Amino acid sequence: MIGFQPYETFQLLIETGGIDRTNTLLVAACDAYARRGKPTRAEMEQFAALAQRLFPTAAPSARAKAAATLGRSESLSPELETLVITHLGDDLADFLVSAPRLSEATMLKIVSAKDVPAAAALARRGDLTNVVLAKLFQLNSRKVYRALATNTSIAPRGPYLGALARSAQMDHQVAWSLAARDDFDCALLAPAFFDLNETDRIKVIKAFARRNTPVAPIKKTLEQLAVATAELTRALMKLFAENRRPEVTRLLHQITGLDEVRCGQIAHDSSGAALFVILRAFGCSAYDGLKVLIHATSHDEDRSKSLSAFSSMFETVSVDATAYLMSAWRGEVNLLDLVKPEYRPFTEESRRTPLVGRERNPVVDQAIEALARIGAKRAG
Repeated sequence: MIGFQPYETFQLLIETGGIDRTNTLLVAACDAYARRGKPTRAEMEQFAALAQRLFPTAAPSARAKAAATLGRSESLSPELETLVITHLGDDLADFLVSAPRLSEATMLKIVSAKDVPAAAALARRGDLTNVVLAKLFQLNSRKVYRALATNTSIAPRGPYLGALARSAQMDHQVAWSLAARDDFDCALLAPAFFDLNETDRIKVIKAFARRNTPVAPIKKTLEQLAVATAELTRALMKLFAENRRPEVTRLLHQITGLDEVRCGQIAHDSSGAALFVILRAFGCSAYDGLKVLIHATSHDEDRSKSLSAFSSMFETVSVDATAYLMSAWRGEVNLLDLVKPEYRPFTEESRRTPLVGRERNPVVDQAIEALARIGAKRAG
């Protein structure tokens, strides 16, 4: 390297020393370069020429050690990045995630090689260009999509949003990662609803609050059955109170058209989010719906907070929205229609200005009192 005498000495020693000396020279040269400040273009080119001569003649263990050392440098040219990637071995994935910078050319080489673990590691970086992103999304790999779903530096919009939403339908880990993000529209996770935990299911339902939706294919059927909503709530209350959940399963199967396995899952779910969707889709009010949920959900813990959440959703999530959510469960709608301007959520009210009456909700108070009475009866 110009102005750095040891590098001129290294080049002379390559021709006079054996493999042991080459190993030592390679590691020492890479260490010196990594420690050095930002080099000039001439210095970088001279070191690259030296490294390209040393790497092929060194032992595999020395190459891996030298590549790991060189990878710590913040001044790697595409040629030096190639040397690191080629010789790093098992530590390649860590390098691809943590390297201070990588050129677009190097990233594209990684993707084009279709090395899935390496591409998945690359997908976690925060400096991916649009060209690299497009190539990564074209890879048909769960590992890559799981990494992309956790990468919060990627804005989920346009074709990327569609690709992530479709992946979530097929891979529960992608769905979990997307549900944890603040910048992802959880309404698009409706088809993956039953793969999510209760907290994330509530997020999906709340994503439909104060929101217009396309007309759901199941809407007409629900409107015809809605005339018997009072009879439905009474029947469900009785069946849940007597713990006759297999009969609940058959009833849900008859009125929703969902497959019996799914209806059994809803009937035996003691948390209540899925049942809420069905109750609201049939037009249940907060008063009647909460009475059913009280009998259906677990009484092993204080449910006042969850009942309050359900009460709020009865007010903010429309019947049409829950009908659309049910149609998504049945695979009858294209969820990506929700990204159209006319179906985006309305502007939410400021959290600093609570709604009038939000502190005390008489419906919730009645539900909590009923829950307390049920608990007292069971204890007796």
